[in-house]
Amino acid sequence: MIRLDPATANPSVLPTVPAWALADGREQSDADAAFRAGAALASLDTLARAQPAWAGAWRQRLALKCAAVSMRLAGRAEDEAALRDAWQLCPAGADPGPAGAIFGAWRQLALQPPVATADRLAKVAEMLGLAWDDDTLADLCTHIEDLAESQRPAPFAAAAIATHVVAMRPDSELLAWWLVDLVLAQNLRWPRPLPLLMSQAFGPVFRAEAGGGTRIRPGQKGFERAVCVALVQGAAEACRLAAELSRRAEKLLAVAPKLRAKGAGDVIFLLLNEDAVAGSLVTKNLSRFAARRLFERLQQLDAVRELSGRASFRLFGL
Repeated sequence: MIRLDPATANPSVLPTVPAWALADGREQSDADAAFRAGAALASLDTLARAQPAWAGAWRQRLALKCAAVSMRLAGRAEDEAALRDAWQLCPAGADPGPAGAIFGAWRQLALQPPVATADRLAKVAEMLGLAWDDDTLADLCTHIEDLAESQRPAPFAAAAIATHVVAMRPDSELLAWWLVDLVLAQNLRWPRPLPLLMSQAFGPVFRAEAGGGTRIRPGQKGFERAVCVALVQGAAEACRLAAELSRRAEKLLAVAPKLRAKGAGDVIFLLLNEDAVAGSLVTKNLSRFAARRLFERLQQLDAVRELSGRASFRLFGL
């Protein structure tokens, strides 16, 4: 029997970023940008602390989006579909390749509490293709602790860590953006970080003050203001994605009683907690053939989407 309560799929009211906080095309002062960022984060705060049934899928979808933008910073060309393949096609324990490893770093960010230790950062740096020595990582952890104790507003603490990392190692901007979301969550006391700002790093908010051309990098003039504006955009997109996944999760849970396959509950759990699930999934209670039949049934009920566009090795998600 599938013991899932549809009532847990959705909070009663999903928050949205107020319309007035969204950029209106006018140049904003530092104070105005910070005020709007605060309003956006206040809206997102409810979702960041909630535990709806689909929260895992939401966080992993945000991680995928940030990983895809990371490819540009890493000088690679993989898009979201290619990153899904790099992760899903990799056997357990095998090397997922450079792109898959970067995706794995963003997945880890979304899964673990916002705590920075030298061991954790060493592993993340390695996944991002960077080499940092132990002493430098220990100093970085100390700086993150100092930021947490400084009582600086969260957007400015997030901007500060990016500036600090790039000042230490100009080749480590990818790690800087990864830490931005960790420090933001740490300062807001969120239980898990939300991958947000990397997805905005090549957007117009980081070009506006540079004449629409050169990208504003951490530490450059206008970076703090750009971070505030980017947080408004990132929070709005995260809220919209949450609303979309909430509706899809509600539909999935509504059809759950119609499923008779043994192991269907395990599949639904994975769909609610992962960006994508392989159609060839095998579990203790589900053979590959049974999984294929189950996903076909879920498609017929319009409860899942096929994400790969392939006829073989198909991937499914909310």
